[in-house]
Amino acid sequence: MPAPDASLASEAFCYITTTGRVTGKPHTIEIWFALHEGVLYILTGGSFRSDTVLNLQKQASCRVRLGDVTHDAVGRVVQDATEDALARRLLVEKYRSSEDELESWSKTALLVAFDFA
Repeated sequence: MPAPDASLASEAFCYITTTGRVTGKPHTIEIWFALHEGVLYILTGGSFRSDTVLNLQKQASCRVRLGDVTHDAVGRVVQDATEDALARRLLVEKYRSSEDELESWSKTALLVAFDFA
């Protein structure tokens, strides 16, 4: 299945389902996201302790639901500084009016990207 349609970028949340690293059962979270050029980005305040990140480290393949459509994806922690800066800016711009502490969150949370299969 191709990457999500750009029109879905305005959705408030996405739903990411990873495979539990211990249980092997699906683990789904609802989370804020930004979508840019076919890559979906999230920030996780739990950093490398987040269940989602720990699950992705064991099995990077996952499912991402945007609106009514679910896509196969591969999750990864963002390493590239340029990609990191862009995605953090996109997330802050999208959710700025939602919460006061976004600047701190955007600087300290771990950035994770999802590339679509």
